[in-house]
Amino acid sequence: MYNLVIMEKRVNIEETLDWYIWAGVTETCATEVCLNNLLETLDISLSARSHPITPILKKNKDTLDTIHVNSSTASFDNIAKNARELCSKASSLDELKDLVQKFDGCNLKKTAANTVFGDGSPHARVVLIGEAPGADEDRIGSPFVGKCGKLLDKMLAAININRADCYITNVLPWRPPGNRTPTDEEVAICLPFLKRQIELIKPDFLLLLGGIALKSLLDVPDSISRTRGKWLEYVIDEQKTAQVLATYHPSYLLRSPSQKAKVWGDFLRLQKKMNCEE
Repeated sequence: MYNLVIMEKRVNIEETLDWYIWAGVTETCATEVCLNNLLETLDISLSARSHPITPILKKNKDTLDTIHVNSSTASFDNIAKNARELCSKASSLDELKDLVQKFDGCNLKKTAANTVFGDGSPHARVVLIGEAPGADEDRIGSPFVGKCGKLLDKMLAAININRADCYITNVLPWRPPGNRTPTDEEVAICLPFLKRQIELIKPDFLLLLGGIALKSLLDVPDSISRTRGKWLEYVIDEQKTAQVLATYHPSYLLRSPSQKAKVWGDFLRLQKKMNCEE
């Protein structure tokens, strides 16, 4: 039945794989016969696709075969190196934003509607860092503009901080399909963009919103629940060090309102520290 469908209607495998990537699919299963017939009928080489992915086929006559789609090590190293080199060329946030918008080394860009760069004051004392754009952010093209953004604005206002005086960004400038957790490779490729933003702004404080931001920037061994509320440090360059405070992401608070009191305490810590060092 499967083979007859293939013969009657030619399938565009590139569009199919694009749809899989958009939906967050990382594995597909098929029998060896069906898979081979599909590739022969379509006469398409997966290695010729524009996406930097490599299919690895595990063959077994008695079980289902699994195709694992992963970035090759060589390709990943080159992409990460290219991202770092591009960032070093940017002497302003506007230049960096333009470079990020033109960067095609991350597959997330292929499924995102917009590149969501940081937003706010280039001279901010505090930089807030989230995980990745959500659906509203992806649609509008700005960070923290949906329900999470509204909650964040209220929390900032409660400690007398104007959002316009801050700088708000994410670890990733592109939305992962279905808001899934970003992979380690995706984070590694995009991390130079975040670090360069921090280098250009040189803030006094970093507020990390959620575990992904914490792990990506500081690579601490403990979870966000154990680390939140504690002051840490991030070395920006030889002359500048930022004080770091991690807390829960606003999206987590929308799912778990009982945790708001803890985050409120973290925001008060930030307010006290900023006021003491004015």
